[in-house]
Amino acid sequence: MDPADGALHSGSGVSLRQLLMSLGEPLVELQAAPAGLDVPIRGVALLDPEDEPVAHPAELVLAIGVRGRAALPALRAGGRGGAAAVAVKVDSPGQAAALSEAAVEAGVALLSVRREARWEQVDALARAALEDVPLDRDAEGYEEGEGDLFSLAQTTAVLTGGIVSIEDTANRVLAYSRSTDSDEVDDLRRLSILGWQGPEAYLARLRRWGVFQRLRASDEVISVDSHPELGIRRRLAVAVRSGDRQLGTIWVQEGATPLTERSEQALTGAARVAALHLVRRRRELSADVTLTATLSAGLLEGSTGPQPLATHVGVDPGRPAAVLGFSYGTAEATGPELARAEVTNLISVHTAARHRSALVTPLDQRIYVLLPQLPRSIDLGTLRSWAEEIVEAAHRHLGLPLRGSVGRIVPGLADVPGSRREADRILDAMVRTGVATTVAALPDIQAEVLVSEILGLLAERPGIRDPRLTAVVDHDSRHRGQLAASILAYLNAFGDVRAAAAELHVHPNTLRYRIRRAEELTGLDLTRADQRLLAMLQLRLPPAGN
Repeated sequence: MDPADGALHSGSGVSLRQLLMSLGEPLVELQAAPAGLDVPIRGVALLDPEDEPVAHPAELVLAIGVRGRAALPALRAGGRGGAAAVAVKVDSPGQAAALSEAAVEAGVALLSVRREARWEQVDALARAALEDVPLDRDAEGYEEGEGDLFSLAQTTAVLTGGIVSIEDTANRVLAYSRSTDSDEVDDLRRLSILGWQGPEAYLARLRRWGVFQRLRASDEVISVDSHPELGIRRRLAVAVRSGDRQLGTIWVQEGATPLTERSEQALTGAARVAALHLVRRRRELSADVTLTATLSAGLLEGSTGPQPLATHVGVDPGRPAAVLGFSYGTAEATGPELARAEVTNLISVHTAARHRSALVTPLDQRIYVLLPQLPRSIDLGTLRSWAEEIVEAAHRHLGLPLRGSVGRIVPGLADVPGSRREADRILDAMVRTGVATTVAALPDIQAEVLVSEILGLLAERPGIRDPRLTAVVDHDSRHRGQLAASILAYLNAFGDVRAAAAELHVHPNTLRYRIRRAEELTGLDLTRADQRLLAMLQLRLPPAGN
């Protein structure tokens, strides 16, 4: 390890907490922090596999070229040398657990770096965080938040006649304009939006063409020619800057029509406005919220232990905790991005009023409420009533059909992933089995949850299905028939033909004919209990393609 690589400036550096705020969850993830989040970091050091594993006090050590357990010497050396943290790439949860245990023993923080991340990117961002200076909290500018950036992207798209993306310096997509025609979007934009980061193959080409170098060196709008053979259309790009520092980039892709005559002028103005947004995004308050969300998401997913979050937000990890889960559909007049923000805000307000320490975290298509440090006397009924209030408010104020689930109350934060899994099981069952209730805990719909999971196994494994029942469904699909629905209604009615016929709005003789017809076509014998049991399960599966 070259000491010159670790030497930075003689300043006071930053805390591990501040460094995590700057690097962001998509790049690194905290696995262990035995000394807490306030340990100081004053330098960055690169540890090559061929170097002797030594460390200097208060350094962030980037263990380049080693993965998993091969990084154990770097961790132990970091502990002996007083390093603040060691960053490593890991390939599996098992490796992360083993390294976390070693980090705790060594007394050094452990950061896992995303496998797809570039080490030079981590190095640059870490050094930038250490060199950063406090920003004036009273500076005037736009309100912070992703919604503002999305609005700016859309306005820029209107002014340029193109398709806009706003990215940070790590090529992570922060916001983008809407496109009404998917044929206008090229592969580079599509892959960037889906992955929230530019695909490495395209980024490598842009680097070879010198695009990023020109963006770093100039405030001018840069043009990138189209490359149809690579799926890249013509685009313009401009750096977003605060003083000499680049904060990000605005990209404008040309669609089906040429960009407007004043595209470059509009893009220059948009970059100056975007700088105000991105400066505010880097402020300590915003970063603190981001770190809280990152630690909460890590705990819910089981990738981060309870202590970092407990230390950061000041809660007792040994007190009871629980997770509420919510999923939503959007009203016709409400876009998905707006609905997600509005629902998140509504849930945050309601849960904060009920529990001071509640943490609201959107993950994938669901929103979770982590309730740490609950009173030991609390019960599922109370938590269910909180969730019911939220669902009712979402329907009344937003017109959104929200579903809510209550995970089990667990003894402490370490068991939170289990509560989250239970909340997910309930929401999955609500979707798969069409449960009428909008809020439930596991005891309320345990049978439905278990049936839902059995149906999930049947859906994933066609080999354990009865081919005769599959033949009934296929026959209905080819002939627009109702044999499968008739069998299921008949069985649900315990063989009461009249009740089942009334449910289907057909004559009892019509139902009797359909049952006989299905048995003749496939060889089914519904007088046998095992075949009836299989039919009641398998015929609940949605048709193929749904």
